[in-house]
Amino acid sequence: MKINRRRRLIRTFNLLDQPIRFNPFVFSRTFFMWAFTGLVGGAIAGGYWIVLEYFTEFLAEFQGWMVIPVMAVCGLLAGLVIHFIGDPGEIHLIVNNIRFNKGKLDPKNNPSMILSSLFCVASGGSLGPEAPLVQVTGSTGTWLGKIFRLKGEELRSLSIAGMASGFTALFGAPLGGSLFSLEILHHKHAVEYYKAIIPALVASCFSYVMFALIIHLGIGATWDLKAYHYSGVYDFIYAFLFGVVATIFGWIFIFVVKFFKRVFEYRSFPIYVKTLTGGIILGIIAYNFPITRYFGHHEVNQLINGNFALNFLIVILVFKIIAIAVTVTSGWRGGFIIPLFFVGTTLGLIIHQLFPAVDTTLAIVSCMAAINACVTRTPMSTTIILGTLTGFTYFVPILFASLTGYFLAPKIPFIGSQSEKLSEE
Repeated sequence: MKINRRRRLIRTFNLLDQPIRFNPFVFSRTFFMWAFTGLVGGAIAGGYWIVLEYFTEFLAEFQGWMVIPVMAVCGLLAGLVIHFIGDPGEIHLIVNNIRFNKGKLDPKNNPSMILSSLFCVASGGSLGPEAPLVQVTGSTGTWLGKIFRLKGEELRSLSIAGMASGFTALFGAPLGGSLFSLEILHHKHAVEYYKAIIPALVASCFSYVMFALIIHLGIGATWDLKAYHYSGVYDFIYAFLFGVVATIFGWIFIFVVKFFKRVFEYRSFPIYVKTLTGGIILGIIAYNFPITRYFGHHEVNQLINGNFALNFLIVILVFKIIAIAVTVTSGWRGGFIIPLFFVGTTLGLIIHQLFPAVDTTLAIVSCMAAINACVTRTPMSTTIILGTLTGFTYFVPILFASLTGYFLAPKIPFIGSQSEKLSEE
């Protein structure tokens, strides 16, 4: 029986390897592989998001001083998961595997990434679910590619398509998610991987539909910014100036992360000791400044709709940067894109407080774009994603700010695997 099953399976795969005959259209069998990868990625993202929401609501019941022990315990549990199940790595590992490991992302670390990131994100860490989703869906793309017996660039493209499907599901921007999956690999290699853009777009579209069906997602802006009205060419100059200010804080963020990285690596402690220590620090910050808790998906709207004093916004800006840095360096798992958008929102509100004549929406979106482009070096996808999330339909000012952050970024990238030295080796 087993031999007959194997024979039938081999015959099925042989049929899949053959082109679709009498097909007058552009699409071929590869289209269905990309679409299937997107559907699987969207299902994974939807399931992850539902579990994350329920877990977050449960842990949110603990308020006041209870936040400190809750985040400490969750940090400890996340560290124990990593210690005993395996270290899932961080975003630089994904980039390295796509570039130097023929696009192969190992799915064996997915259980560790899912469990540890759920503890970290749901308890209130300043990292979002985008990095775990990108890793899990990207490695799922690799796994499906092996099932479909893909090799070389086809396998790499399916891995990138999987990454794009995870990123798109969270941000609701198929084009932005597709470009992000290419840009994050390093800007000099974006052309090299451009052949993956169509697989990424197809997977992203199907992933977004599946994700929207699972969590009943609506189409529209996520954050409640006031409508922006173009007032002339000077808006581009303002976007550039806001971008310069945000880039300065991007540099500050990178240096703060490096400082805490040296602190946590000063002694060689087990990972669960570091995550426990990080949880205690994050709990103390969250207890004193509750709006800094969590990765910022809902908290951005609280900032925008709240009438906060200038002094309070400055304090929030400082402690949010510290919270993100501690979360990143203490071994907690997650992504820092949405938290950086939170920092950009706070900075834009501060600028508006100092200069009331400035358009609030332009200041916020410009600061969001520049600080994220400075840290992640993804100006194109940042522009498109922010346009989707904020409803800011005038892309040019955002692009000015994104390019400002990108070109004024430190020569040594924050994501080490984007380094030009690595690409030359």
